[in-house]
Amino acid sequence: MTALDNRSSVDTSGTPSPGLYTYDLAPTKKEGRRWGAYNVFTLWANDVHSLGNYAFAIGLFALGLNVWGILAAFALASVLLFLLLTLSGFMGHKTGVPFPVMSRIAFGIHGAKIPAGVRGAVAIAWFGIQTYLASSVLSTLLVALFPGLGRLDDNSLLGQSTLGWITFLALWILQVLIVSYGMQMIRRYMAFAAPTTLITMCALAAWMFLRADGSISLSVDDPLTGGEMWLRILQAAALWVVIYGTFVLNFCDFTRSATSRGAIVRGNVIGIPVNMLFFAVIVAVLSGAQFKLDGHVITSPTDIVRTIPNMFLLAIASLALIALTVAVNLMANFVAPIYALVDLFPRRLDFRRAGLVSAVLGLVITPWNLYDSPVVVNYFLGGLGALLGPLFGVVMADYWLLRRSRVNVPHLYTEDENGDYHYRRGHNPRAVAAFVPSAAIAVVVALVPYFHAVAGFSWFIGALLAAALYTLVADRAAPARDVDGEAIAVAAE
Repeated sequence: MTALDNRSSVDTSGTPSPGLYTYDLAPTKKEGRRWGAYNVFTLWANDVHSLGNYAFAIGLFALGLNVWGILAAFALASVLLFLLLTLSGFMGHKTGVPFPVMSRIAFGIHGAKIPAGVRGAVAIAWFGIQTYLASSVLSTLLVALFPGLGRLDDNSLLGQSTLGWITFLALWILQVLIVSYGMQMIRRYMAFAAPTTLITMCALAAWMFLRADGSISLSVDDPLTGGEMWLRILQAAALWVVIYGTFVLNFCDFTRSATSRGAIVRGNVIGIPVNMLFFAVIVAVLSGAQFKLDGHVITSPTDIVRTIPNMFLLAIASLALIALTVAVNLMANFVAPIYALVDLFPRRLDFRRAGLVSAVLGLVITPWNLYDSPVVVNYFLGGLGALLGPLFGVVMADYWLLRRSRVNVPHLYTEDENGDYHYRRGHNPRAVAAFVPSAAIAVVVALVPYFHAVAGFSWFIGALLAAALYTLVADRAAPARDVDGEAIAVAAE
């Protein structure tokens, strides 16, 4: 039998270990999967239009990119993301497993805790920060509706006012409740939030366009030109991909419930290239209209929302932004650490309990203090983020280049020494050998000021270097058998 034998008639079932196999980590049955093209689209309809993304994109206008440059940057980024996310999504659909289990293919049944832990740590920090940003919008709305509440916003307890604590905990509890009902409730919330988000942002852009008498400024007074402009376009496209560096790793957490490959492709086409260019147009209208009105560049859509003269419309727009931020948080920053924690403590945690632990961790780190500290955000979270590229490079090179998508799913759950993914005591030293130097280089490029000009490309540098190294050092004699997980699968949510 060759190393890449595709026959599944041999006995490769293995015996699932309770330390590796739980209901939440088990593969999903192919029959009964419910995530169609619309559900995949709603992931991007919510996530692309997040407040953080708008702040990033509007910042490009402030830095001197004209409207056409912004559109070019997002067109390039959307093509790259469509390819990366589609490949990642296919992995989830084929195997039916979440990211911590998917990582076992390359890193080993125990070594997979490294990528799962890194992804989970990044997500927990951003879960707290996004909840804080949403609570700030809610606090502003409450003070506008009930001015007397302003007195609750003047004190400070652990860096947060009384009103801030109230709004933060309210949104914190809301997210915990949604997650406690599992992936099916998250899917339903996405389906509700996506059209709400799109309608709100379209209405906001239309209102600003009318305020600016039907025209916008195409750039600031001194826009970038020539080679400097094209360099900024490439940097912006690269940074946009980096923003989704977390999602390209654990997209399989969602596509493990996808109905078909076609659903993933259709959802990604509308949700990524089409939706991202639509997002770029809204950014151009919001920033260009505001600049035409008063010569200033806004920093976020919340700056415009606060200027809405009608209190009812102000409340509707603010609530829509809050609902959007919650949706982004649920899919980008809540699901990943849940699966990571279940993988770390399979005998003690299930999906609901892990969700509560993730939320508690996101609270005790006092995320408002993290967000207000440039050192923490740039160095701690920036350093962790730079690790995601090399992880992606190793996982993708192993799955697509070496195994050619052949996976023995039952062996992902067995501690048998003869298992395909046991490697050396459950760890694949070759994957670690490719990851460590690539990660070190990516972190240096991302954080050391000397490499500032190429810092935005650190994710790509780390991913490509790790993929190349792993391809060189990987054991090509290892078995790569294709066995589905239907025998040990559970119903998809």
